[in-house]
Amino acid sequence: MNDEPSIQDRYSPAGRCFGCGPKNEKGLRLKSRVDPETGDVVCAWTAEKHHEAFPGMLAGGIIGTLLDCHCNWTAAYAIMLDRGTDEAPCTVTADYHVKLRRPTPTDGPVFLRARVVEAPEEDRRIVEATLEAGGKVTATCRGLFVAVRPGHPAYHRW
Repeated sequence: MNDEPSIQDRYSPAGRCFGCGPKNEKGLRLKSRVDPETGDVVCAWTAEKHHEAFPGMLAGGIIGTLLDCHCNWTAAYAIMLDRGTDEAPCTVTADYHVKLRRPTPTDGPVFLRARVVEAPEEDRRIVEATLEAGGKVTATCRGLFVAVRPGHPAYHRW
């Protein structure tokens, strides 16, 4: 993982989102970065005991939050690049599906990897992602993420 500031720290340093907000002291505080070799958006994250569903296994709701926020930032970053701007748009989840493939152990970090697979409209991206633990994919996700405009309740309220 590179030492560059995360996408969240660069584009939403005051963000309070439970999953990815740098300023949410009780949140998960994801740190997503672009893999310079593949262009994928990647993240390593380590669970704490209170993130477990039962001893040694990550809760499904935490898995969903990790994938949702990571994919949202993947979409926001891609839209920003496509628009040629220096400001990431505020994106929201329109639809996402998580498949829990096997239990996710908490005895080490989990790794997220996401990429845009479709751009159906200028303000929308379809993103696919994986969550891996112990060298195995434990969950996958596919979702539609939409950049919102001023007036939307979520506009720049991450």
